[in-house]
Amino acid sequence: MQAMKLLLLFLFITIPPSAIADSELIPDYSRSYDPKRDPFVDGRKAIRNAHVTKRRILIELGGNWCAWCKKMDRFINENKKVKKKLYESFVVLKVNVSDENDNREFLSSFPRTLGYPHFFVSERDGSVLYSKDTAELLENGEYSEKRFLEFIERWRDYDRSSEVIKAKTVNR
Repeated sequence: MQAMKLLLLFLFITIPPSAIADSELIPDYSRSYDPKRDPFVDGRKAIRNAHVTKRRILIELGGNWCAWCKKMDRFINENKKVKKKLYESFVVLKVNVSDENDNREFLSSFPRTLGYPHFFVSERDGSVLYSKDTAELLENGEYSEKRFLEFIERWRDYDRSSEVIKAKTVNR
């Protein structure tokens, strides 16, 4: 029993709390563009996670071949403020798009994209609210913390009912 307490104490001291939080907060389907993953299975998991955590889903299209995808991943991982806000606000679902697996069937119901990486913001039920070209998050050729945080905040707090009210008012 004493040995178990010492082991737990050792693990608690040597493993930073941020590593524990990341592993709990970021599921496998959010970590990489894996051509072997099934986006239908991952999508169902993301929807369940979104319902439980009351977050929207951010579907991120890209691939390991994509230099801009790698650059964006590096930016997010190195920018603690953006990473924290992103994963607190959204369930991130990464979907591979490559020659090895283009996930055509899964993506057939989405609007066409011009390039990668590309975001789709969806409700907890998986319905798409917004399509975002991530090039718009660049400033002087680099991903911008300010633009990323504005995007996250806008779509985390977006109220679909306000658009319906506006549309009804305009159509009168």
